Amino acid sequence: MKINNIFNKSDRAILSFEVFPPKKTSPIESVYSKLEEICALKPDFISVTYGAGGTGGHSRTCEIASKIKNDFGVESVAHLTCVNSTKADIDSTLEDFKAHNIENILALRGDYVDGVEPKKDFIYASDLCEYIKSHSDFDLGGACYPEVHLEAKDEVEDILNLRKKVEAGAEHLISQLFFDNSVFYRFLERAKIAGINVPIEAGIMPVTNKSQIERMVSMCGASLPSKFVKIMQKYDSKPDALRDAGIAYAVEQIVDLLANGVDGIHLYTMNNPYVARKISEAVVSLL
Repeated sequence: MKINNIFNKSDRAILSFEVFPPKKTSPIESVYSKLEEICALKPDFISVTYGAGGTGGHSRTCEIASKIKNDFGVESVAHLTCVNSTKADIDSTLEDFKAHNIENILALRGDYVDGVEPKKDFIYASDLCEYIKSHSDFDLGGACYPEVHLEAKDEVEDILNLRKKVEAGAEHLISQLFFDNSVFYRFLERAKIAGINVPIEAGIMPVTNKSQIERMVSMCGASLPSKFVKIMQKYDSKPDALRDAGIAYAVEQIVDLLANGVDGIHLYTMNNPYVARKISEAVVSLL
């Protein structure tokens, strides 16, 4: 089923997950048992990343997205980046997706890789959206940034770029992680003023260890509220306590978001079935 149809047919908030392929040095089967546990929670869909930092080809993304949909019975979304792809590369990837019964794509520019000269066919994610829409009938999602994309000069430029992405074919959006809900609500106001009326899911990252969150924040520029920082400082030396405190913080965020009528919650699971299960159990009755 196409994700846009899931939004259109649902009278409640959507709950979706993100997972990622294993490193190239690990067999792809190494994540299957975790994926099976995560799929057993029956989210509305699961997205599969293109690889950490934009590395790695589409083949593992395609294989895992296919496994999730065709073997585990959960709708999947394949991430697709374009910064290092030609039109011929994208055509080949789309054919591979079709062959594996994948109907949904999260269209992304992707990260620049040190030492790799980017291709010139696609400069922005909006270029990829426009190309895919003109050549296929995939359902397209896009990314959005509550605290402004790191490369945008200001909020105005960022929201205008987002509107361009939607006009090019993105039918729903998933936000980058954030830890202060007021930031997300202000972003929703900007999107509404700009005429962006597609569903927008709130991206939630449960903290399981300090180094993980420091790495993610450095990559996306998310701010850390003092309440959140105190949690990390208090339980930094107690891994289980930090994990459980991080889960509690994420649940508190989600409860508030749902109470304020968000379109959906996209949980960055980090391939951790325990975290995904604890949060799902805590919020499923609220959806």
